[in-house]
Amino acid sequence: MTVRIPKLIALIAATFATGVALGQTDPAAEPSVLAVAKAMPAVVNINTERIVQHTVRDPFDEFYNQFFGGAMRRPRVLSQKVQSLGSGFIVDAAGYIVTNEHVVQRAAELKISVTTADGKTYTAKYIAGSAEADLAFLKIDAPKPLPFINLGDLSPNLLGETVLVLGNPLGYGSSVARGILSAKNRSVTVDQVDYRNLVQTDAAINPGNSGGPVVDISGKLVGVSSVKMAFTPQGVPTQGMGFAIPGEVVRQRVDEFKLIASGKKVVKPVEDHLLAKKFFGLQLQDLTPELNESLGYDPGAGVLIADVEQGSPAEQAGMKRGLVINQIGRYPVTSSKQIEELLTPIDTGSVVDFSVGVVRRIRGRAIQQVQSVSLTAR
Repeated sequence: MTVRIPKLIALIAATFATGVALGQTDPAAEPSVLAVAKAMPAVVNINTERIVQHTVRDPFDEFYNQFFGGAMRRPRVLSQKVQSLGSGFIVDAAGYIVTNEHVVQRAAELKISVTTADGKTYTAKYIAGSAEADLAFLKIDAPKPLPFINLGDLSPNLLGETVLVLGNPLGYGSSVARGILSAKNRSVTVDQVDYRNLVQTDAAINPGNSGGPVVDISGKLVGVSSVKMAFTPQGVPTQGMGFAIPGEVVRQRVDEFKLIASGKKVVKPVEDHLLAKKFFGLQLQDLTPELNESLGYDPGAGVLIADVEQGSPAEQAGMKRGLVINQIGRYPVTSSKQIEELLTPIDTGSVVDFSVGVVRRIRGRAIQQVQSVSLTAR
């Protein structure tokens, strides 16, 4: 049987119309729509307010100070109310909220107001925070349990997965931006502040989004919106480069914050520089003034290699006990803790560039020689 082209087109159109009638293209069934409906009720708008005082002097006071030994009157002190906007999200039905530390910095001087998705406004209490992680923990008291994003079931954070940025950009509440997860384990410098171990997305992150959640299309947490790069450190404009704190980091910090909220002391495990040892066979030691003097290194020279495991990548590359690690990649290091933080994102097979120095005495003078060593994590 031969089907003419016009009849074939009509058949396809009829099939499509039937699909529409059956609801197969219903926007309400789109995964992104379902994810927003699941996560948005937990998103909050955060408004902070603090008083900044400025001392104002009359121009004639300088004249009187210079020639008469004092001002005509006391300087005036003007008080100015400073407000800022940000986002956050509820992580516990009891009203605990996560946001960025920079959204609620100087919390002792702040009035923090939180508006939930249903339009109700609460006064929030600052529980704890970490400037290093750029995360803060707040608490509001509501008459009934609140919707929350579950930190026990995080997104797998796969490259290329669809992500949604939720929050209140520029004060416009309940906004959604869509993109993909562009990269992981990013280290960036924005406004002379270093951020490490971030996930990157091309979804729009604007002022006011800070502290809000980034979720995948199942509504699971990808991370917390933290910073947008508008220009590179060299001044080159960028597009589609937003960064978020990974969900795993958020979960770890929230566990610590909850201990603080319950009045318990947070005891962190003693660092044994496990990553340097695990990946490269390096045992590290911070340089003390006594070690600097005995070894001939200048203060702040780096981190001492205390021992090298036999057969390890470090030994095979010629690294020896007594050398000092000055830099990893493009980051100078002065403590073993810094090295552990820089090694956190890597995995087996990653290549890491070390800058290693040694002091040699030539004609009675102490001269530090530096060489670059590339190691592959085992």
